[in-house]
Amino acid sequence: MKKLDILIAGAGGQGVVLSSDLVAEVALASGYDAKKTDIHGMAQRGGSVISHVRTGPRVWSPLSREGDVDILLAYEKLEAGRWSYFLRPGGVAIVNNYALPPLSVNLGVEKYPGDDEIASVLKQSTDEVYLVAGTSLAAKLGDMRTVNVLMLGCASAFMPFKLSVWNDVLSNRLPAKIRQINLAAFERGRKEIRGAHI
Repeated sequence: MKKLDILIAGAGGQGVVLSSDLVAEVALASGYDAKKTDIHGMAQRGGSVISHVRTGPRVWSPLSREGDVDILLAYEKLEAGRWSYFLRPGGVAIVNNYALPPLSVNLGVEKYPGDDEIASVLKQSTDEVYLVAGTSLAAKLGDMRTVNVLMLGCASAFMPFKLSVWNDVLSNRLPAKIRQINLAAFERGRKEIRGAHI
């Protein structure tokens, strides 16, 4: 692997930062260099949060350039569209089919875009767009809060890291009381991505 640029996007409280921490730890445990940085908007009020993770034999900067991201992982549909310009041509976009309308939409000032509009924006950069019902799948597993790990399972299918390393990092990083359900969510995500291409 020469390099891998990943951008994880979502809203405050969706586990974006934990997800990027896990990716960086998996990369390091796999023998690669890794750098990451988090950008918080009004995160505590549901605002936009993004994390850049860059990994490869040697990485000098944590920030990906526009048009250079290999994997865009979005935990909310609008955030996928908002950050789509970072995707490289032919990159992979993995999107949680979940809407968290911003205040401007709730006040009636703007309209939340439809699925077709968001897909159209993403497909300007790539045909590799995957829409996953992550939030509802996590709820069916028993804890909606596992959606970030479930979506990370989806994204892991496009990363060159061994499943055993993912499982070790998840097991070591997550508290015992939530470990098993998160491991189950991760595995479900890896299976779910197969039929999620749009």
